[in-house]
This record gives sequence, structure tokens and C-alpha cells, in this order.
Amino acid sequence: MLATFLDGAPEFDSALARLESRGENDFARVEPAVREILAAVRKEGDAAVLRYAERFGRRPERLVLRDYGGSAALGRLPADARAALELSAARVRAFHERQRDVGFRYEHDGVTLGLRVLPVARAGVYAPGGKARYPSSVVMSAVPAQVAGVREIVLASPLAGDATDDAIFAAAHLSGVTTIVDAGGAQAIAALAYGTQTIPRVDKVVGPGNLYVACAKRLVFGAVDIDGIAGPSEIIVVADDEADPRLVAADLLSQAEHDEAAYPLLVCASDLMADAVGRELARQLDALPRAAVARTALANGAAFVARSRDRMALVADRLAGEHLALHVADPETMLASIHRAGAAFVGSTTPEAMGDYVAGPSHVLPTGGAVRFGSPLGVYDFVTRTSIIRYSPNALARQAPAVCAFARLEGLEGHARAVEARLRPNGT
Repeated sequence: MLATFLDGAPEFDSALARLESRGENDFARVEPAVREILAAVRKEGDAAVLRYAERFGRRPERLVLRDYGGSAALGRLPADARAALELSAARVRAFHERQRDVGFRYEHDGVTLGLRVLPVARAGVYAPGGKARYPSSVVMSAVPAQVAGVREIVLASPLAGDATDDAIFAAAHLSGVTTIVDAGGAQAIAALAYGTQTIPRVDKVVGPGNLYVACAKRLVFGAVDIDGIAGPSEIIVVADDEADPRLVAADLLSQAEHDEAAYPLLVCASDLMADAVGRELARQLDALPRAAVARTALANGAAFVARSRDRMALVADRLAGEHLALHVADPETMLASIHRAGAAFVGSTTPEAMGDYVAGPSHVLPTGGAVRFGSPLGVYDFVTRTSIIRYSPNALARQAPAVCAFARLEGLEGHARAVEARLRPNGT
């Protein structure tokens, strides 16, 4: 179960400091292998991608699928699954439509300034395979790109080659995916970043993955843009003594079942609440299909018992969680005191699972404390911005002395002369 730490005890601060640094991924043990894969794919292209797929027990019949039958796959799904995917795509699209940035222009005193916003030409979306498959991640990653206006969206995901692929194909169809690459792991990231004989090179790679995928994304940055380095899933539940321990435990387990490396974290008002949540965790684990995974993840987590609402907010802020669930009286006031969270689930009637599937905001979020500087995936991740600057002759003449003085202050005479040449069009 969760280890409990009482505010004021020496181990409280050490445990909090340890969990604050949970995002410091140890890439050392996988980086040599990942570098080898990246170099091979860059040099050999498709042959290397297929070779590494075979090493992990796969041999795709087609590496690239442009006509993947997404509409037919959607029709083959059970009615409830089809309706859920359609609802998710519609709500995610509606939310992200509000993030559109059309740029701006304005003119003042002969100077026109502006910002042009355009989509990237091609985006790559990575969706994991392996232990679990997540069509929801396809929707949450690809729909913001589609809303941004990206014309080519390339999905990389290892396919099973059977009917279970229908959910991935259907999600891709609903999300505007134009091409599917049947590949996973670091080799898929390399193929997206560098391009191969059949796999198109993209401008940005987004989406979560395992340690090898995260390391590959870090190493290809520069050749391609990335959304961030995703780590294990995490949730911080803030609960006062009025909270329902049953619901608190359920929220913790909803993330603990993702992965043995997940971080279920509790910040609560008393040791009585911590004990009650612990009993509920034990009871609910008995009936959870992925109990073994969740039980291992709980060992990563902790329960922090704070002395006041202010202290609870401070602890939650320091932990800077991917998901923040507020099981407290007046949750909006508590939210105003917590500045670092990827997605906030406000009030006990808002389970985190709503955000995973149908609420609307992308569930691709910064992990490991990266919400200190990162944001949820959005339309803004798939655009470039160009500054627009235009001077009239009179405006140039008015501001030229300041620019020339600045240039000469920095010892850049050529800058000053480039301005002055325009003030003496005949070269005098």
C-alpha cells in the first residue's frame, strides 16, 4: 500500500524531495541501444526498421498503410465502442477548435507588425503497443493536429494483424490520420524523424511510449520537434476529511493500473483519511483485473498528511502532477492555490477517467514534474509562427538613428550601414 508521511516528521520532507525528482529518467542503460537503432534506421531505412521489428518477434506484411480501411473498421466495432470513439473524437475536436490561433497584424506610425500562424506540413503520432493498446491516445494526439490544419498525419503503432487492430484503424479514421506505419519502439521514432524509403519524414513527433521511445525522442530532437519526454502515468489526489475514501482509492487505482512504474500520490488532511484510503485500496485491489500491476505501482506512491489546506496545496504544487484530482470542500478555491498541474479534475463527481476518454482536452500531458514548464498537447503544438515586420520610408527614417546607435554600441557596423544605405538611395 501507500507509505504514509506525516507533516513535520523528518521523513516527510525527504520523501517529498524524492518524488519531486521522479522525472529524472535514467536513460543511461538504454541510450547505447537506442543510438544504435537510430543510426541504423538513418543509414538503412526500411530494412533496419524491419530488422528491429523481427528482433522483437514481429514481421509486418506492409510497413506503410495509406488505405487502411478506417471507415470499415469503425463499422465492425461493437455499437457501444463505436459510439464511444465517435463521442471522444467529437468532443476532443470541439475543445481544440477553441485553441485556434489566427495570428494578428497591426499598424502604428508607419510600422506594420504581425504574427503569421501556419500548421506544420506533416506530423507524426506515436501510439504504444505491447502491454496495452490505446486508441484513445490516437484521438488525443491526432485530433489537435487535424484541427491545427496539418495535412499529413502519420501514425506509428505496432499492429497485431488481427481484428484487435480495428479500434486503432477506427480511431485513426476519426482523427484525420492519413498514413499508418506498422512499427513501434525507437525504430519507429527514428523512421518518423529521419524518413525512410517508404516512411515520410515528419516535422514533429508526439505521443507517449516506453523508456526506449522516450530516449529516442530526446535524441532525435533537433532533426525533428517533439512534444516532450513522457514518463509513467501519475495522479495526485488531494482529499480533506470530508472526502469519500472509496472514491479517492478508485481514482488512485485508475492510474496505478496503467503501469508498474506509475505514481499514485495522495495528499490528505489527516492520518485517519490516509488509513481509510489504505483500507479501500486493499479492498478494491481484490476485484481489480490488473491488480498485480496496480499493487506494484502503489509501492512507488505515497500518502502525505498535511496540517492545513494551505500545506496541502503547497505539497500538491511541489509534486506538480500530470493529473490532479480535488476531493475537497470548495475545490475551486483549492485549485486557485495549486499552480502546477497538467489536468485538474475539480470535485468528487469528476473522475480522472473522464479526461482520459471523452471530456475534450488532450490526455497527452507532461509527467514527472514537467508541468513546471510544460503544457497539455494542443493545437499550438502543431503550428509555426512567423513574425511580420514592414516599415514605411518615413518610419524607417524616424527609427534609423536608434538602430544605428544600437548597432555601433555592439560593434556591428554592417548593421548600421544596411540601415543608412536605405536613407541614401543614390549612394550619397
